[in-house]
Amino acid sequence: MTEDIVVSIDWLADRLDEVRVVDVRDAWEFDGIGHVPGAVNVPFDRFRSSEGDEGMLPGADRWTALMEDAGIAPDDCIVAYDDEHGVFAARFLVTALLYGHDDVHLLNGDFSAWSRSHETTTDAPSVEPSTYEVREPTASPLVDFETVRDALDTDAVIVDTREAWEYEEGHLPEAVQLDWRELVDQETRGLKPDDELEAHLSDRGITPDRRIVLYCNTARRISHTYVALKHLGYDTVDFYEGSLTEWKERGGPLVEGDAADDA
Repeated sequence: MTEDIVVSIDWLADRLDEVRVVDVRDAWEFDGIGHVPGAVNVPFDRFRSSEGDEGMLPGADRWTALMEDAGIAPDDCIVAYDDEHGVFAARFLVTALLYGHDDVHLLNGDFSAWSRSHETTTDAPSVEPSTYEVREPTASPLVDFETVRDALDTDAVIVDTREAWEYEEGHLPEAVQLDWRELVDQETRGLKPDDELEAHLSDRGITPDRRIVLYCNTARRISHTYVALKHLGYDTVDFYEGSLTEWKERGGPLVEGDAADDA
């Protein structure tokens, strides 16, 4: 298929019969507004849990049941989308990666972008339950509290993907503020062109030659940034699943103020 974790709308349109398309919007949107032909619905709240394997992950048993109910096999090529610029779909894809599903892709541009130029349907998909088995990921980006705490004393770039006001209320020491939406083109509803992304990230010191550690509040927003960075070819991107929720619970150090104050 393709090694790029991000695929275009036209790419998907040419391969609808070859991939498994996953719509992570609420069921009422999937059924009432319509969806990509052949897509299956796995709403965000069904794969989100505070009591899973790692922080917010749903747990291996629950994930297996979701995949089997959706008719997804371990080696299927998955393309996921939402209607929120890809942030919920990205969370689905990172979850799949962490459970060992390698062939996963984000639709560049969400359902609104798809519906502008391609057919949608309200027909229920025909789904045959599958047999799914969670596997160990080839390489996991997950890092824990201790690893992130130790990274504070290195040249790693700690990236806070929340909004500026959240950052100002409290962030990890020396963290760079990068609202995940800064990487999104509001018109196309997908990622900005690669050259714009690279320039914007470089301005923040977020470059491919450095170790990147991502966090937000509950690991949803960093999922989108993680996908964007992997799309750009960043090799060392750490994913702090516990994010600020765990960081505060564990008594991790926090700094108040804006980026200018930290400089």
